[in-house]
Amino acid sequence: MEKLIITAAVTGAEITKEIQPSLPITPDEIANAVYECYLSGASIAHVHARDDEGNPTQAYDVYKEIKEKIEEKCNIIVQPSTGGAVWHTPEERLQPVELKPEMATLSCGTCNFGEDIFVNKEEAINKFAKRMQELGVKPEIEVFERGMIENAKKLVKKGLIETPLHFDFVLGVPGACPATVDDLLFMVNAIPEGSTWTVAGIGRHELPLAVMAIIMGGHVRVGFEDNIFYKRGEMAKSNAQLVDRIVRIAKEMGREVATPNEARKILNI
Repeated sequence: MEKLIITAAVTGAEITKEIQPSLPITPDEIANAVYECYLSGASIAHVHARDDEGNPTQAYDVYKEIKEKIEEKCNIIVQPSTGGAVWHTPEERLQPVELKPEMATLSCGTCNFGEDIFVNKEEAINKFAKRMQELGVKPEIEVFERGMIENAKKLVKKGLIETPLHFDFVLGVPGACPATVDDLLFMVNAIPEGSTWTVAGIGRHELPLAVMAIIMGGHVRVGFEDNIFYKRGEMAKSNAQLVDRIVRIAKEMGREVATPNEARKILNI
């Protein structure tokens, strides 16, 4: 098996400090949380930015500050979100790509998202993919529903993204695809041959799907964006604590963890 790539999604767009007191909000807090995850074994940092009031923002300058602070500390792959929050416009969401990060997320369809709708029209998907291609940014295809895999295949046919593809299956979002083992298998069996994939299980689904990914040869995303608990009734102390657990389980199962440079090779960056 390839070595295991661990992505740390340290902040997200929904969680607040009132819910999780250890949530990193400021650029310094986010950079420090990412560095702790890097020391624990993460090789990708999935980044959402917040403004001075702690609200989700896609502002170029804030992402620039976060990216620079992370890069001062370590060589982890910085992967900004182009999903942002559900109310951000496509133009706002695309701003972090202008920083020319090594990777960025590319959501490939529309879905229910709790009480909201996460809108990704085909025109916007094409625009995001084209701009990433122009800037040499590796897209991580975000998949919340099965049809989004087909949309990614269409982008390949249009020449807007290049194989091999890398997918992130975000499973367990209320209103979107559930997070059972069958759902994960269904997704994995639908992606093009030669693709790599990561799974992000939401809430209580994070750990069991992570274990399945380790067994199946996939990769794992953990962090406060997806899950704020270490176990039922016990709040996680940090993002790094969640990374530590995956590293420990992977080692017990005989699967080595990838460094950032090894992850770059696996992902063809």
